[in-house]
This record gives sequence, C-alpha cells and structure tokens, in this order.
Amino acid sequence: MSSFIHISEASTIALHSLALIARSKEKLNANKLAKKTLFSKNHLAKVLHILVKHNYLSSLRGPNGGFELKQDPGTISLLEVYELMEGELERFQCAITCNNCYFDECLFGDHPQRFSGEFRTYLEGKSINDFTIKQAP
Repeated sequence: MSSFIHISEASTIALHSLALIARSKEKLNANKLAKKTLFSKNHLAKVLHILVKHNYLSSLRGPNGGFELKQDPGTISLLEVYELMEGELERFQCAITCNNCYFDECLFGDHPQRFSGEFRTYLEGKSINDFTIKQAP
C-alpha cells in the first residue's frame, strides 16, 4: 500500500502516457513516447506493458504499430491508474497510534489527513480525458 502521497516515476509515466495516447491522432510507440516525455525507454516500456496487461492499452507491432486506448479516456480516473501503479492510496496514519501517543494533540495536526483526502478527491474527479496538450510557442 502506498504511504502518504507518494508519486513514483512509474505512476507519472503511466498517467502521462495514457493522456498522450488519448490525445494523439497517430499511434505512439515506446520510442515516440520516450522522445516526448524524456523518460527512459526501458522504464516506459515496462509501464506500458503493465497498462496493456490490465486492458488500458492495446499494442500493435511493426512500422505502423504503437499503442491505442482500449477504454474511453473519460472513464479512466487518475485514481485507478495511480492505484494500479502504487497500490491503494491510504489515509495517513502516524507511526504512533493515537492511544499510545505522548502528546495531547497530533504533532502533524490535521494536515496529512487533509492533504491525502484532497489528493484522493482530485484523482477521483479527474479522468485521462480531462487533459489537453499545450501548443508549442
């Protein structure tokens, strides 16, 4: 399970790749995605394999090959992709349980719970379809 708001490179690759593939007019292969995102082609290929295995993408080999979404991008929440890569997003819990704490109030205040709740709400409320590619200047 994921601890307090951790965003790994794998999650970042998965989310960016899905959004780029959703917006692309052409099939994007690992080489093109690596060029656009500047991620390692090897790490990117491993993440894309996971997305294919979990039915987010289909993969076609060959000179005209590349990746295509297998689902409507509006139905793919950022949370489900995040949790595929990171594990379940938990609410923050201090290493010392409240019953065993030495202090009258939590040293962290309500910030970790609030931040993780806001992060979850954001990820649940956004889909891969919600992002557009900015135009080059």
